[in-house]
Amino acid sequence: MRKLILLITLTLSGTLAVGQTTQKPPLHGKHWMAITGKPLAATAGSMIFNKGGNAVDAACGILAANCTMWDVLSWGGETQALIYNPKTKKVIAINAMGVAPTGATPEFFKEKDMAYPPEFGPLAATTPGTPGGLMTMLAEYGTLSLAEVLAPAMEMAKGYPIEAQTATIIENQKHLIKEWPYSKKVFLPHLGEEREAPYPGEVFVQEDLFQTLKKLVDAEKEALAQGKNRKEAIYAAYARFYTGDIAEEIVRGTREQGGLFTMEDLAKWKVKIEEPLQVNYRGIDVYKLQEWTQGPAMLQSLNILENFDLKSMGYNSANYIHTVYQAMNLAFADRDFYYGDPAFEPKSPMKGLLSKEYARERAKLIKPINDPEIGPGDPYPFQGEKNPFLHLLEKQNEVIAYNNHGTAILGPDDPFLESFLAGTTSIQTADAEGWVVSVTPSGGWVPATIAGNTGVGLSQRMQSFVLDEKLNPFNVLEPGKRPRVTLTPSMALKDGKPYFSFAVQAGDTQDQNLLQMFLNVVEFDMTVQEAAEAANFNSYQMQSSFGAHESKPGAITLNTQIPSWIRGDLKKRGYKMDFLERTSGPLNAIWFDWKHGTFWGGSSNHGEDYGIAW
Repeated sequence: MRKLILLITLTLSGTLAVGQTTQKPPLHGKHWMAITGKPLAATAGSMIFNKGGNAVDAACGILAANCTMWDVLSWGGETQALIYNPKTKKVIAINAMGVAPTGATPEFFKEKDMAYPPEFGPLAATTPGTPGGLMTMLAEYGTLSLAEVLAPAMEMAKGYPIEAQTATIIENQKHLIKEWPYSKKVFLPHLGEEREAPYPGEVFVQEDLFQTLKKLVDAEKEALAQGKNRKEAIYAAYARFYTGDIAEEIVRGTREQGGLFTMEDLAKWKVKIEEPLQVNYRGIDVYKLQEWTQGPAMLQSLNILENFDLKSMGYNSANYIHTVYQAMNLAFADRDFYYGDPAFEPKSPMKGLLSKEYARERAKLIKPINDPEIGPGDPYPFQGEKNPFLHLLEKQNEVIAYNNHGTAILGPDDPFLESFLAGTTSIQTADAEGWVVSVTPSGGWVPATIAGNTGVGLSQRMQSFVLDEKLNPFNVLEPGKRPRVTLTPSMALKDGKPYFSFAVQAGDTQDQNLLQMFLNVVEFDMTVQEAAEAANFNSYQMQSSFGAHESKPGAITLNTQIPSWIRGDLKKRGYKMDFLERTSGPLNAIWFDWKHGTFWGGSSNHGEDYGIAW
């Protein structure tokens, strides 16, 4: 009895229970699994599964709930996903990234004395992508109706108890929120009082958003009454959002506040169902979205690291940290110069960038000490072509040299760090039929400009464009173009079957944390929960995709558990270190246990991420 009391006491006090090696227990499931950035949204996913929906239905239900909760995104943001289809045994890429509106040109912003499009406000907005992405995924690969999938989000829009994190962000950002009348109406229910944002736990009502979602459901219902099938009815709702009265109010409300959207911008925009990019790492096929995201940088990193015996170095040894840090910098230097929307000229040289031969040449550049001036390489010869931008590569090196001035040591409240780590959310779902979904939606985070009386918060993704080709000739702002974004869901197959599905929030650090989580599992045999909580490190040598697009060459964030002798070794190699207690990032993942026919879920101890399984 005494031992039992002691065990209960230790467990309740936060000490790990016997046999538990992680702060959070791993998830186990046989029928389905739903993991995301907020507990309420994970519950929404479980509700969809309990209605008989598949993993795509559940992912859409979670996405709708996350948008309604302002889980660092809103309904006017963007959605990107990887879906494994068990019927075709293929991985599908969903591109629901919005585009720059009419009139959004480099000259427009330069005339306003801006080096980049702004971080906030109506001029930061690309066209809404998430509603189209959700409805396309649901129509093409789901099984339930839009009404069934939106039901939890609609109930939340009528009023849900807002969590402390979001309520605090609203209060802290109210000086910006007050600049936009429709945002002020939604976010500040106590206007004029000392605290103007909702209180934690207060029922937060979004009537305008509820009416917008109701219009989508009504459009579906009317189409079904007219004899349309399930898929056609969902696309009828899609049409109402992008060409009907919802679009009219989004355009009116955005332009009233100084934005550039036109009805034609929304009507012309379409979700793209694409082929993902893929490399093989030691027998495992790893999938990422195309180069309009930063995802291929992880694939490049894996190609480079395949040339090293990482396992023999030891997890988080000085040699391991140095090698992975350098590989990431080489890949991200290419990201900063070569990635952009493949629908526009010039086309990124992805064949060369993802070739094993190019990776071997890049790997040779890793020296015993940190190189703060590492720049992009020349992948064109590795796809049998001559680089048309050699003259700009020299200018890129000038940019890198300029960024090397000043201190690289980061403080905990450094605004650069806040921008670099800017979060979104992630969604992981899987079911017994074999559907697997990995999503990193974003855009329209607080403080968001709400488009008229729709309740729809607009994206802020325009800031990820550049206005000068010497920074990146592939990502120069142009109307109708998608910016090169940080959002990057991941999926891996082994022996032709799902092996690992994973994603994370946190801006430019996403593919750094995802790379290390993958290596934790593949090279160091960690369980998915161990890998989600493990001590990662971050480089800031690449250009931030936000704000002033700064970089901090040589800076590295390490976990406080890293011992003194490793710190000393890294200091000799030229690193400028800062330390955090938790460095994994808010990772979410599902690992597939084919031996037992079950799922293992992992959700890091970094934030509020949460999962439910059955």
